[in-house]
Amino acid sequence: MDWGKGIVLTLVAFATIMISMVVICVKQDDIHLVTQDYYEQEIKYQEQIDRMINASDLSSDALVYNEFQKLLTLNLNIGSKGTLHLFRPSDARLDQKIEFDITDLQANAVDVTSLKAGYWRVKLTWTEGGKDYYVEKKINI
Repeated sequence: MDWGKGIVLTLVAFATIMISMVVICVKQDDIHLVTQDYYEQEIKYQEQIDRMINASDLSSDALVYNEFQKLLTLNLNIGSKGTLHLFRPSDARLDQKIEFDITDLQANAVDVTSLKAGYWRVKLTWTEGGKDYYVEKKINI
């Protein structure tokens, strides 16, 4: 084989690999944005910062994860209302939102044994006494 054929074969192989990579990338359908309305959420982020500051002023942790019992405990007062968002960064289809209203201090735990094992972000947003709060915790199940 001479140099001309070797160069042509190399270029053909390179072009074939590039075309196949483009086809694979175009056919990939499991790409998920972190959120669908990211622009609106970015505009409202100052409100989120205020919620986080309010939560940091609390004397105790509002959200506690017990990895042995696989329980998320909400240490909130009676009358607190909000949302517990179980966020899976690797797959948005596994995300869950749980609305809550604390009426009994004994019934404020969430069992997470049914969730897929791996990395999760738990986002707790609630209102108590006219003030809004936000806490985020990273857990491994």
